[in-house]
Amino acid sequence: MINGQTNWIALLGDPVAHTFSPAMHNAAFDHLQMNWRYAAHAVKPQNLHEALQGLIALHYRGLNITVPHKEKILPMLDEVDPLAAAIGAVNSITIREGRTKGYNTDAIGFIRGLREDNFDPQGKKALILGAGGAARAVALALIQEGIKTLTIVNRSFQKAEELLKNLETYSATMNNKPALSYRPFEPEVLQKDLNETDLLINGTSLGMVKEGKATAYPFPPRLWLPEKRGLYVADLVYNPIETELLQEAKKRGQKRQNGLPMLLYQGAVAFEQWTDVPAPVTIMAQALEAYRAKMLTPHARPGTTT
Repeated sequence: MINGQTNWIALLGDPVAHTFSPAMHNAAFDHLQMNWRYAAHAVKPQNLHEALQGLIALHYRGLNITVPHKEKILPMLDEVDPLAAAIGAVNSITIREGRTKGYNTDAIGFIRGLREDNFDPQGKKALILGAGGAARAVALALIQEGIKTLTIVNRSFQKAEELLKNLETYSATMNNKPALSYRPFEPEVLQKDLNETDLLINGTSLGMVKEGKATAYPFPPRLWLPEKRGLYVADLVYNPIETELLQEAKKRGQKRQNGLPMLLYQGAVAFEQWTDVPAPVTIMAQALEAYRAKMLTPHARPGTTT
């Protein structure tokens, strides 16, 4: 029951109508009989600082941050965890005694999702579509796990170059420094590179459904996804549950994963940061599946991590 002693967690993003996170976290609170609630709030970028200050004043206990705020919110925080600072993006915030600390649980969530599916990135070759907050988290996580080569594909060279510089700096002291590179989003280039790649990650909103229509790829995946059966395809989009990219991977017999495992495991880590209580991962997974079954159709609402 919500009352004057309820502890609140908020998700801030724009849009947030798609999110599965309230169902996941509120199921966990209910299971543990905790007087906590999780709510999603749509906040425009120009109102982000004002919204953050308002939630601090209202004694919220923590926040999730999703697109387009993951990078913009960093300078507004009192403290940023070193991993989140290296990534340059925050998706989880604790609020204690009026002070905020930002974390990035996307990186941990992504790797745990891969390992649960028996994929070990160490010594492998990876290619990431995108250079935004989610792609940054995945790239850093892969470097931590010993990836051999990492290629960034992005329509904006400037943003990709910025990400590569950050990754170069982060990996400079490592014994097994990965080979880092950039490629433009061109079908012939992509197909050639992917023939030599073990892991493909879509870290963009491409394929996500917005207002009833899927966000179009610059070039349809059928034009650039190779026939290589050994390629593992991970799409961080979780709604629709099977994007056009994953459908093409299925046709080619490639192993694949949508964004739900990353959503689950990043959420479990954030839950523990906010509450100092072990997350009931099984309950959270069941809640996600129940909500997915209730809400999703092959062409339903949009969704990415958080």
